[in-house]
Amino acid sequence: MNSSCHLDLPSLSFGASVKPNQAVTILLHGRTQSPADMFAIAERINLPDMAYTALQAHENSWYPGKFMDDIEINEESLGQAIQRLDQEVDRLIAIGVDRRNIAFLGFSQGACLACEYLYRRPARWGGLIAYTGGLIGPSTIDWSTAERLQSTPVLLANSDADDWVPLSRTLQTAFVFGTMQADLTLRAFPGMAHLVNDEEILLGRALLSTLMESSSTP
Repeated sequence: MNSSCHLDLPSLSFGASVKPNQAVTILLHGRTQSPADMFAIAERINLPDMAYTALQAHENSWYPGKFMDDIEINEESLGQAIQRLDQEVDRLIAIGVDRRNIAFLGFSQGACLACEYLYRRPARWGGLIAYTGGLIGPSTIDWSTAERLQSTPVLLANSDADDWVPLSRTLQTAFVFGTMQADLTLRAFPGMAHLVNDEEILLGRALLSTLMESSSTP
């Protein structure tokens, strides 16, 4: 795999223009998907004044294996994906966007990447919306940490019967983010297919609406 494969792909914009001191949401698509799939979710959230920037994975996948595989299977590609997110965050900060106004929204593999990014880059962020996701790695990992998310709003939502992301990992992720002092919202939906339902959309809209209101307050 090309060592810079994720890093070479530009971000794509959707919604309002990125402006200093305003909220921005970084969109992260799932495996086999593309930014267009995340733009569709953004359209459902229906916040026309929100600025979105979507990242594109090399060959539509952020890492090659399953997200609970042994670390060495995914770490090279995952490290590149984390670097790509660092690049995008740095780009937004250079424009004048505060870290506290940057939110992350991902679905499935993209949600897992977003969770992993916040764990590896703990700070007060604008928020995390993880639709069907969780921290990446085998069940033997110890995620104990003294780092803090400083009340970053975090929404974790999943099905109790998802074929790709077991609810147990989402619950485990909720525990980790709780100990890191995130402002946590957790939802589990009985029998839901591998999709984003309307209640999840409403929860995401509420989180991003609050971020937009706080970012526009002098």
